[in-house]
Amino acid sequence: MTLEQELSQAIRDVPDFPKKGIVFKDITTLLQNPAAFGKAVDALYRRYKNEKIDAVVCVEARGFIFGAVLAYKLKAGLVLVRKKGKLPAKTHSVTYSLEYGSDTLEVHRDALSRGGRVLIVDDVLATGGTISAVCRMLKKFKAKICGVAFLIELEFLHGRKKLKQYPVFSLLRY
Repeated sequence: MTLEQELSQAIRDVPDFPKKGIVFKDITTLLQNPAAFGKAVDALYRRYKNEKIDAVVCVEARGFIFGAVLAYKLKAGLVLVRKKGKLPAKTHSVTYSLEYGSDTLEVHRDALSRGGRVLIVDDVLATGGTISAVCRMLKKFKAKICGVAFLIELEFLHGRKKLKQYPVFSLLRY
């Protein structure tokens, strides 16, 4: 069995969530499986271990899970991107469009060194709007985005198109 098959088997499909017609890829079952979770993190680590990453930038909430472990393994700093109003110090922010409205993400202004080498990590690449917004926000630091990594990519939503100037990697594609 390939790594992709093993990881796919550890992810639960939940039909009609959050609304009818959508099949939600529930990663909580993968997280509950120590072997599968470890293999996923190890695969991401192998991909980026020679990139000299200064910081792993991750997006709340599930991105924190993979980002924290990966930052530890890469001996890199961990930078949290949160929804507006959740960070206590001065922030940079970016507002982006959603299907029905907009959202704002923030990062601490002192979270990254100017010109630092960063890896952006999240659990799922869907439409690409969130991570595209994060990339725009990181320009304020003149960060070098060495990669954008996901556990899952939902290819039918074409999120990769919004990230075409960055090296995107997904462990699983649906």
